[in-house]
Amino acid sequence: MDIQAVQRTIEGFVRQRDWEVYHTPKNVATALSVEVSELLENFQWLHNPSPQEIYNDGDLYRRVKEETADTMIYLLRFADILNIDIASEVERKLKLNEEKYPAERSRGEFRKYSRQD
Repeated sequence: MDIQAVQRTIEGFVRQRDWEVYHTPKNVATALSVEVSELLENFQWLHNPSPQEIYNDGDLYRRVKEETADTMIYLLRFADILNIDIASEVERKLKLNEEKYPAERSRGEFRKYSRQD
């Protein structure tokens, strides 16, 4: 995926509709939160389905794909508005996480390795 190309496509979509004025960081962050909530809504009241179970449920899988795309659109739009190089920031954050959660101390644990409880 060429992230910048996708961002340009999103920007063109927004510009064609004269929505730039509405795409403030707060508004887009709010919309992103709503889309993530809509993604999560697909799992409300379900047991913890495996990826295969989700894939096998055609309607659920379709909804999950659509909400995942909506979430990515708003995340990329948010990054674009604030001039965040999302690819570089993801790489930087993964390096920080490698330091914060060293594999030899974190493997198989859902809690931060420094927690004693």
